[in-house]
Amino acid sequence: MLGACAELVDELGYDGVTTTLIAERAGVAVGSLYQFFPDKRAVVQALTKRNLDQFTAEIDRRLDWNHLEHWWDGVDEIIDIYVEMYRTVPGFARVRFGDVIDLRFIDDQRDNNTVIAEKLAGVIGERSGLPVEGLFRQITIANELADGILALAFRRRLFDQQDMIDEAKRVVRGYLAGEL
Repeated sequence: MLGACAELVDELGYDGVTTTLIAERAGVAVGSLYQFFPDKRAVVQALTKRNLDQFTAEIDRRLDWNHLEHWWDGVDEIIDIYVEMYRTVPGFARVRFGDVIDLRFIDDQRDNNTVIAEKLAGVIGERSGLPVEGLFRQITIANELADGILALAFRRRLFDQQDMIDEAKRVVRGYLAGEL
């Protein structure tokens, strides 16, 4: 059902998707969909959480903090993982981590970027041996910086995508160089 939802979000956008369309695409009865999800928002929310889990799992899988030549190679890799997901994961370009729907889409108690920063701090802290509490502030700010710049590339499309990806890496590295 989540795969069907992702395909439909790509094709129709969030507003064009209905539970009936999701069920039809997934090959299940609408009643079956409602056994797992109360409404469209819940299906897309589950898809968004799956995307966040995939993002952090990829970071955990790809980054070997003990063998990075420079710490900023880790920054570049994290941004590259996001860009790769944006370009290849069904539904991700339209929904990302839910910010286009609701700033508190992932968790109704915290904004989406805070949830993302907490997950990143957890993964990076665990892999690097640095204290998560100390990383959270820097990762929150770095995440906001990268998100704003990547928005210029992918959402607003004001500038060349690769230039903005490179700029996001440069700005985040510059910020973190003064903090870490």
